[in-house]
Amino acid sequence: MRLRTVLATAAATLAAATCLTAAATLAAATCLTAAGPANAAWNNACSPAVSIDRFSDALDKTTYDDTFVGNFSALAVDHHRHGSLVALSDRSALFSLDAKTLAPNAVVPLADESGAALDSEGLVIDRDRTRLVSSETEPSVRRYSRDGRILDRLPVPDALKVAPAGRAVTNGTFEGLTLLPGGRTLLASMEYALSGDSAGIVRFQTWQRNRPTGGPFALGRQYAYRADTGLGVPEVQATPDGRLLVLERGWTSGVGNTVRLYLADPRRATDTSGVENLTGQDGVRLIRKTLLADIVNCPSLGATAKQPQPNPLLDNIEGMAITGYSKGRLRVLLVSDDNQNAVQTTRFYHLRVRV
Repeated sequence: MRLRTVLATAAATLAAATCLTAAATLAAATCLTAAGPANAAWNNACSPAVSIDRFSDALDKTTYDDTFVGNFSALAVDHHRHGSLVALSDRSALFSLDAKTLAPNAVVPLADESGAALDSEGLVIDRDRTRLVSSETEPSVRRYSRDGRILDRLPVPDALKVAPAGRAVTNGTFEGLTLLPGGRTLLASMEYALSGDSAGIVRFQTWQRNRPTGGPFALGRQYAYRADTGLGVPEVQATPDGRLLVLERGWTSGVGNTVRLYLADPRRATDTSGVENLTGQDGVRLIRKTLLADIVNCPSLGATAKQPQPNPLLDNIEGMAITGYSKGRLRVLLVSDDNQNAVQTTRFYHLRVRV
């Protein structure tokens, strides 16, 4: 997402994590253990549920194969290559990264059907190793081969298209993209509300297929999620039990970034695909969310910022991947989009999250 000023004014209260019963619409597994008070004692705690192990600025303002390394909008783990990482640049490039050192070892350019660049924002590596990439230009979701050839394009509801074709605002469409457990449900998160919907209520669109891999996706259910005042949704990732990690982010001139991590559950939310206007007072059951951490509360670990920030560790965090899971604990990697801007930083954040 291009840098924009967003007034971030709301404070959020840490709520108790609740295990919700799964509905048949989305595949579900046993609920993960909720974070308890004892979690507050762990090292480098950002909250009772989240801690930060380390950060890395190693790729900031670097190049690889004559391509600028940065503008990262999404991350994904390629489980077929011993857990190597793939990072998506919103300037139409896919970088393969070494999972341990983060060093790039390949880059693949992307384009639309006419050869034009994308505003590429969301990334999923499917089980057949093809790449599903969302672009917020139209918006769109396309399937690419590993060498960057377009294989397929998914349908998008008219209302979610950028005006005048639809009701979405420019640079406010598909940002997050994730595949739910079981491989049959793909979910994309809009960043901002549609025209006609109440401010802060954003739509999450799903697609369904009949088999876990390789089959065509058809439009599925749609859900509504309320972001905190002044914040948008730049990324979403499915947890092993079918819930979602949701990033919310904003930026205030002269103050800096606000970045919050939520645990959300869409499994009892209303299907809003037939609801024209979401007002928040229409009986629609929103996706329930629980604050895991406000990243401003993480220890800075010696990080420095090139522009005002409420915590020098913060930057324009936009990408997220779950890199490991064991007994209700997730390893989560975040990355910031530096917008190829001298006063911003490409920074990776290694978190531990108890859900």
